[in-house]
Amino acid sequence: MLGNFQHSQLRIEVEATAPVIRDSLTKIPQLRQWLAPLPLGEGLPERLIPGVTLHTGVGLATLTQTVDRVGDDHLRLILSGTIDGFHEWYWGDGWVQSRLEGISLLPLNLGQTLSLLKLKQFVTTVKSPVV
Repeated sequence: MLGNFQHSQLRIEVEATAPVIRDSLTKIPQLRQWLAPLPLGEGLPERLIPGVTLHTGVGLATLTQTVDRVGDDHLRLILSGTIDGFHEWYWGDGWVQSRLEGISLLPLNLGQTLSLLKLKQFVTTVKSPVV
């Protein structure tokens, strides 16, 4: 893989509960909403589980993301293609954290920041699920 090794860890406050954040990061319909217009691929299950593969990107900038781990407060994706590395998400009531490491020609921190801002905007519009 061509590029530079990059790593970034960002944490932001969000006006959302942990279940809302979890569902926004692990349920395919919610992912499609806040990641639009990026495609995720077809034939995906309702929720991310280990082994599921997402295909995103536009033109030559394509990214394959394979779910490595998923839990009530975390998600880990193995990345290949435009980025070779991993992306970890952690969350709780009122916060979300993204950790990204990989080799790429693209500025990973910029994409990571934009993703976090889009997620923040999305989760603030979602109602908390009734438990």
